Amino acid sequence: MTDAPQGLVAVAIASDVGAAVVFPDGRCETFTPLDAPRRLAAIEADGARWIWWNKETAGALIAMGVTPSRCWDLAAVHRLLVGGWRCGPERVWAEARGLDASTIPKLQPVDLFTQAVDSGDSEAPVGLDDHLRPEWVQGAWSDSLDRLGRWAALAADAQQAQAEQLDQRRGDESDAQHRHRHVTALSESAAEIVCAELEVDGLPFDRTVGEQIIAGFVGRRPRDAADEQVVLAELDAPVLAHLPPDALVDLRSPDQVKSLLRRAGIEVPDTRAWRLEALRDEHPIVDALLTWRRAERIRTTFGFPWLDDNVGADGRLRGRWSGSDGAAGRMTATVGLHNMPSEMRPAVAAEPGHIFIRADLGQIEPRVLAAVSGDARLAAATQEDDMYAPVAERLRVEREIAKVAVLGAMYGQTTGKGAEALRGLEREYPVAMGHLRSADEAAQGGHDLWTYGGRRIRMSGNVTDEMSDGDVRSRAAARGRFGRNAVVQGAAAEFFKTWAVLVRARGARIGARVVLCLHDELVVHTPLDAADATRVLVDACVQEAAARWAPPTDAPVRFVTDTSVIERWSQAK
Repeated sequence: MTDAPQGLVAVAIASDVGAAVVFPDGRCETFTPLDAPRRLAAIEADGARWIWWNKETAGALIAMGVTPSRCWDLAAVHRLLVGGWRCGPERVWAEARGLDASTIPKLQPVDLFTQAVDSGDSEAPVGLDDHLRPEWVQGAWSDSLDRLGRWAALAADAQQAQAEQLDQRRGDESDAQHRHRHVTALSESAAEIVCAELEVDGLPFDRTVGEQIIAGFVGRRPRDAADEQVVLAELDAPVLAHLPPDALVDLRSPDQVKSLLRRAGIEVPDTRAWRLEALRDEHPIVDALLTWRRAERIRTTFGFPWLDDNVGADGRLRGRWSGSDGAAGRMTATVGLHNMPSEMRPAVAAEPGHIFIRADLGQIEPRVLAAVSGDARLAAATQEDDMYAPVAERLRVEREIAKVAVLGAMYGQTTGKGAEALRGLEREYPVAMGHLRSADEAAQGGHDLWTYGGRRIRMSGNVTDEMSDGDVRSRAAARGRFGRNAVVQGAAAEFFKTWAVLVRARGARIGARVVLCLHDELVVHTPLDAADATRVLVDACVQEAAARWAPPTDAPVRFVTDTSVIERWSQAK
């Protein structure tokens, strides 16, 4: 057994080649594919915190039967430090070495217009320009055990550089924020393990119910390409029935739909759903068209091909997951996991002998605003289950008006029915409103922002000399609206991920598995006999997350969840 010291252990894995690890003392060990699972499991058991380039390594460990508990994900920390979406090894390395990202070399064929450049020893992962060689970035790192070892060593070097960057203070940063950036780096890294497990585990999905739902919208499953045209004609028929029999209209062409509506005496500049919704009572064809559009969306996005491509034989819906969207830092997913229509949710069903614990963070963004701004009055409102009620009382308006005003303040909406109440917010909650206003002004000026957890939100570089004064003002105003929301939404995303990784860690002992992270909503799949324990655990982890994440203050903020025990996702309130 490997005598693995506790601490940071860099790892690189290629399933057909083996694995390499670099320990804190610089010692490198390599393992063949046969030995790697056992040796890596032993290192994990000794309490290592893995260093890897991205969550693909987490997936490789999981595929070996090794469950990583702690890590430093270089891509996740890079996004935290630098902002944006792009976080490939070449960018992580360039940032770590202080290199200009615009000079990162790319693989390109040698032809009449380009020529080969002598970049030194091709076996070295770093070229003469100090950048990672593009061929290594593209996969040459996995060609041999020796290269795996070098790749892991580079990861260890990059981690040290990132840790030093996290230690560098910003001018307006408090001591608490400075310390908290390291905590955020670890929770963001752990969120990538959650993402890797979500990709492997998938979301329990009842294929039979899913097929029934799809058929209810789009008709039977086509037998072949020719039959698909028959099915499409059947789907279009209720709309076309309102036209003369000889009329030929392609409902999938916006211009032809406008012509169709014109025949019914309805003139519209476009065929957007919200515009047609307002005209539903003008003519029966509008209602038929809106119903058709709903079915067409199911057919093209969540139809039978979607089901066949993404739901496995084991009844699990799988997509790709990322711990950050590249903007404010919210988790993202593919294959419709984050925008599944409510009509499809009955198909998301717990497996036999299991149940879902579904929990949603209640009014999370205004509660986060109270925390990060340090507004004692707003923090006092969070002590209620419904914090909008005391806000409404203080503003002397109806609850719904208060809610619109608070959300409008965070999204930059200054007109409409919440405008009057918004002026009341400025008066009654000046600290919170000042926090939003500062973010708005900084973003309008093209200055980068940072969330409470230290995520950089890039706002610079968006104004050009060629823009008119009107365009510059319009762009600045849009940046301001985005900025005031991003500092809250980004902090809320950090809180959510702290909660999710705690549920993952604490739930493992009772067999509870996180199977869906949707903005502020968590769905946990757990054995029936552990339902009560899991429900208590999920709620307790919110409080633990608050203790770990929330800024220290004399006016603590209360975070709440709406938690339910359900068999199908559609049963959630």
